[in-house]
Order: sequence, then C-alpha cells, then structure tokens
Amino acid sequence: MLEPAIRRDPERLDPPLGEVDPEVAEALEQETERQETNLVLIPSENYASRAVRTATGSIFANKYAEGYGRARYYNGCRWSIRVEDLAIERAKALFGAEHANVQVHSGSQANMAAYYALLEPGDTVLAMDLAHGGHLTHGEKINFSGRTYRFVAYGVSRETETIDYDRVSELAREHHPRMIVAGASAYPRTIDFARFRGVADEVGAYLLADVSHIAGLIAGGCHPSPVPYADIVTSTTHKTLRGPRGAIVLCRAAHAKKIDKAVFPGVQSGPFMNVIAAKAVALREASSEAFRDYARRVVENARVLAEGLASLGLRLVSGGTDNHLMLVDLTSIGVTGRDAADALEESGIVVNKNTIPFETKGPQVASGIRPGTPAVTSRGMGTEEMKRIAAWMGNVLSAPGSPEVRMRVREEVAALCREFPVCRQGSPV
Repeated sequence: MLEPAIRRDPERLDPPLGEVDPEVAEALEQETERQETNLVLIPSENYASRAVRTATGSIFANKYAEGYGRARYYNGCRWSIRVEDLAIERAKALFGAEHANVQVHSGSQANMAAYYALLEPGDTVLAMDLAHGGHLTHGEKINFSGRTYRFVAYGVSRETETIDYDRVSELAREHHPRMIVAGASAYPRTIDFARFRGVADEVGAYLLADVSHIAGLIAGGCHPSPVPYADIVTSTTHKTLRGPRGAIVLCRAAHAKKIDKAVFPGVQSGPFMNVIAAKAVALREASSEAFRDYARRVVENARVLAEGLASLGLRLVSGGTDNHLMLVDLTSIGVTGRDAADALEESGIVVNKNTIPFETKGPQVASGIRPGTPAVTSRGMGTEEMKRIAAWMGNVLSAPGSPEVRMRVREEVAALCREFPVCRQGSPV
C-alpha cells in the first residue's frame, strides 16, 4: 500500500516533463521557438489547433481498444467506441462517403490497406511516377508497394507538365491493371477524377484516389472530390486537413468489410485512440464555414506566391498552381534544390528540395523546391504577406552564398513571424 503522503502528492508520482527528462523538454522548447520564428512553406506541414493537440495528448493514449464497434478484444472501451464513432460519422458526412475507417495510423498504411483489400501480390497497378509528382507508396521499388505489386507508371506531358490523360488511357489498355491510383504528393494542378474513373471503367480496374495532400481543399470545396468516382479514397489527416498525424480510408459500402479487415488485423493491430479522438476534433473543425474560408485562402495565397516567384524570373512547373503548392524549377539560375532549401532555411524560410518532371539530378540533390501555403495561411497570413515572402525568396535564391542577404532576410522574416505567432490566444492554431 502506498504511503498516505505519497497518495496526497501526485507530483511525486507524476512529475512534470522538465523534471523527468530535461533533454526532451529542451527539445520541445527549441522546436516551439523554431516554429514561431520560421516561415514554414513545406506543403505537407501545418499547425494543428489547440483542441486537436489536446486530444492527441489526452488520456486516451492509455487505452488499448483493438477491434471494431462493440466487438473489442479488451474491456473498458465504452468511451473509445464513442470517439471512434464520432470520427467515423464526421468523416462520412464531411466527404459524402459510404464508409470510413479511422483507425489507420498513416497515409502509407492507408495505401497498404487499400492494396491489401483489393489486390493480390503481383497484380498490376497503374500509378503516378514519383519523379513526376507521385508518392513512394505508388510503386517505388524501394517501397513495399513496388516490392509486392507490379506497378506501371504514368506521368506528365513534357510540353504541358500536366497529367497526360491520353497516355494514362493508353497504358491502361496496354497493361490491363487491376487498380489505377489517382493522386500525388507534388502535383500543382487539379486532378480530374472523373476522367480517371472513365479509364478505370474502360479496362475494368478499381480506382484508388490518394488525396493526402488535397483533403482539406476537398473538404473546403476548393478541389473536386474523388468520392463519387473512386472505389477507395485514402488520406492523411494532417497537411491541408490540419488534424493530427494520422490517416483515414473512405470507400464504397461494397468494400467496407474488406477495408476494415485489411486495416485490422491485416496491416496493424491496436488503434491509437488518442489520435482517433484528435481526428474526430479535426473533422468537426473541417466541417465549419471558417475552415471553408481557410481552404479558399490557402489556394489564393498559393496563387499569389506563385505569381510573385514567377515575376522574379523563376520557372514554375506547369506554369503555376491550382492548389496549395507549386514546383519551382531552379535549373535556369544554376542552383540545386538542396542548396536552395538550405539557404532558405538559414534565412528563416523552410521549404523542401524536390525533383521536377524529367529530373536529371536525382532526389538527394534535385532541381527544384516545393513551396506551399497551408501553414502560413493557418498563421493568418494573406496575399500581402505572400508577396513579401516571394520577394525574400527571390533575394536569397539570387545570392544563395551571401551570408549578408541571409541574415537580413532572417531578421525581416522574424519580424513578420512576431506579427503572426503560432501560439496565440484566439488563434486558429
């Protein structure tokens, strides 16, 4: 039995993080400082709301709730079932889906479950080439997808740098894939899901839409939805959806049992109930009019940022953007994507290096960068700030080796960041 004094002093049983692990506490403090003082233009990053973060760090982290519905393998799941039901119903309502699985841990596992549900090892899948904007789980040989299934890649036209739908149709007729994957991680234009459905019907293939990057834009009415066309839709819940790091799978009712079985016990075991609670919160936030306005501003800010960069003589892949990101080809100014990303980070602007279609330098060096506007829009920034950011990026990229330019831009960036703090009372983040 515990001594009474100990029972009355919870701090002795559960001391604060700084006392338990000062190194990790310091890392958290420094990361907070980094996020506050830098402009995050990585399009796959965003700021989850305080409510989402509260749910993510909640007491649900303690609960094991393996199974579905009321058929759990553990007792004590009453409130776990409640939050999961909320997340499921909100996902279905937000996207107009017949079925939703909210247990899947990540976007990669969501795609793994989709393949596992409808394919057999060795089946042929048609998906977008990673070098043209696709994703690792769309068939890269170093990934489980390329090791398990036979992927055929489609890409963009060399002339327009947009998806060549005629070529997609040709490849489908030639290879008769069991599944076609529509979706990308670095494609700045609208995806025509209806056209992909037509190709899939032509060859009798399933259609999987991976909307991890654009889910928030779909929820906000700023990008066409794949739900009416796709057999399965996979998505992360962070990025433009502004939720916790996790994922969901949406599908037609006919595939519901196969999807659920593929997620559990197929590719994972117990769900993260704290993250599912946070998904429920994020899905509720995404159903609001305020979120629709946010999605609209993300797209508007991306357009203005792209126009600003183009006006400085930087070449944009496909000539611009329809969504939250753009690809900047740096070949003409003689700077690699790696060097550009490093110089910009030293200046307080965080982007990622990225390959461009028909890349010649490889992914570790790359010829481009991939800026996006979800995070800066969450901070409350608008089109005037995008013009300033474009000018700063132009300053740095025109003199990537100049420490004086980097220091001046960093000071100006820090001043802007103070106007739009990440952690502020009443802030959406």
